[in-house]
Amino acid sequence: MLREEIYSQGKKAADASKILASMLSSEKNSILLKMASSIRANEKEILEANRADLEDGRKNGLSEPLLERLTLNKERIEGMASGLEKIATLDDPVWQHLGSCKNQNGLEIQKVRVPLGVIGIIYESRPNVTADAAGLCLKSGNAVILKGGKEAINSNRAIASVMSRIASSSGLPPGAVQLIDDTSRESTSILMRMNEYLDVLIPRGGKGLKKAIQENASVPVIMTGMGVCHVFIDSSAEPVMARRVAVNAKISRPSTCNSAETFIVHSDIAGSILPDLVKDLVAEGVEVRGDEEVIKIVPSVIPAKEEDWATEYLDMIVSVKIVDSVEEAVKHINKYGTGHSESILTDSYESSQYFLRNVDAAAVYVNVSTRFTDGGEFGFGAEMGISTQKLHARGPMGLEQLTSVKYIVRGNGQIR
Repeated sequence: MLREEIYSQGKKAADASKILASMLSSEKNSILLKMASSIRANEKEILEANRADLEDGRKNGLSEPLLERLTLNKERIEGMASGLEKIATLDDPVWQHLGSCKNQNGLEIQKVRVPLGVIGIIYESRPNVTADAAGLCLKSGNAVILKGGKEAINSNRAIASVMSRIASSSGLPPGAVQLIDDTSRESTSILMRMNEYLDVLIPRGGKGLKKAIQENASVPVIMTGMGVCHVFIDSSAEPVMARRVAVNAKISRPSTCNSAETFIVHSDIAGSILPDLVKDLVAEGVEVRGDEEVIKIVPSVIPAKEEDWATEYLDMIVSVKIVDSVEEAVKHINKYGTGHSESILTDSYESSQYFLRNVDAAAVYVNVSTRFTDGGEFGFGAEMGISTQKLHARGPMGLEQLTSVKYIVRGNGQIR
């Protein structure tokens, strides 16, 4: 029965995607603006649903980082609404001209963007993804099937209901925006094998979810990544700036994938900067774990274990390592990082260029907090996630990353 229900949603989405692909930008933008207004108007309903999820989460022993990701408030609801409004102002990628040429046979070949079709989103904890994903898919001409986690089911239902009502009253085809109401693993398994209707699957969640999808999905997958992100403080870094940026990268919102999990400090500056940096972090409530060289400088630091270097804490914990060169820092990052976001703090052009060229990550920064890896900060409006793979999409996934290409070929009777 469950399989039939989900496949029915898949068929509706596939049918809707054909209509969405040809909708005018003005039509899509109007609907997005109505959805934003409706989210604001239904703030009370959404917050009540979220309170129920938080209460259940606490009863079920959900960790503090997960509770933080789950939490909605007036500011975050406004963020969802303003995100939809921002998407409405962006250029429509559909049918965007990407280039053209004329070949030796006189064929005029044009390359344009087209929607992917039906996009499935599996996500955990963060109910704002419901609005962000639906908005991005609508603007890029795709139908979307949303599959949230059980910890956020009430919030997801409330947000999806608000958006579905607007979709229906605005003339969107049935199946344009759908939420799978069942939260079981069975429904996840069905969705990630629904090759008949699903064009691509995008997971947003923890290591367990992504491992399950890597091992079991038969549909194409765009993997959004875990964030074991690093900040390297080079020997030439200005100390006050370095401390300010490093602390921000850790504490701004530690439950997000773009927060820093490891600080790497050049040995030439470690003795002078680490005592104050650790003091700053501890004052903010951060637990600091360090290697042997760090502990020699700041004995109060907790000894780091090997697994710390590869751990995405998503919490107020940071590991610290001392190295003797930018080359050693890059080697550590490429070994333990997840290809998400990496930053160097330095006044050396040579060190920054080496770092930029040799670190393997979707986003690489010079004298900037890793917390800026975000679709909104990059000017994409909302985002579907941060892709850490290298095929099709990498980094924050906005509208363009939710499209494929089509070649339009015109001639006057040529044969081969």
